[in-house]
Amino acid sequence: MKRHSSIFSALGLVILTGCAHSPAPDSREADAQALRAGEVAAFVKDWGGKDANRIAAHYTDDGNVMIPNSPMMTGREAIGKAMRDALADPNWSLAMQPVQVEVSRGGDLGYTRGTYVLTATDPASQKVATEKGRFVTIFRKEADGPWKAVQEISNAEAPATSK
Repeated sequence: MKRHSSIFSALGLVILTGCAHSPAPDSREADAQALRAGEVAAFVKDWGGKDANRIAAHYTDDGNVMIPNSPMMTGREAIGKAMRDALADPNWSLAMQPVQVEVSRGGDLGYTRGTYVLTATDPASQKVATEKGRFVTIFRKEADGPWKAVQEISNAEAPATSK
């Protein structure tokens, strides 16, 4: 009987050892590099351009954009419409500088943090104004592979200055 007990103990240990999962390798840095080189580079380039549809295409269908002095934009269509309105201003330009890109251990969420400089016509004074600020954008990796922005928020460092 003692012999059977030892065999069952050994068999149980083998089964438990075989069922144990080793943790997935930490690929956060590689994922962050891929996010930075792919989506973030295109995101920054397109935000600096004058194509509202290209800007909106970086967001999920239910994505949100929260910018100073504007109502929240929810959804790709609303983001595109708001951008078409903003881009009608001949003085509008935006330069973004991501300074940090991080990705979750699971590899499905990431964020960027950085600074921006926005130049546009102030609706109240009709003068060209420049605003410097900070932003955070949260990206989600879609099932088919690309990263899309789900949340973006920015805030000005100080009130915009007119020229």
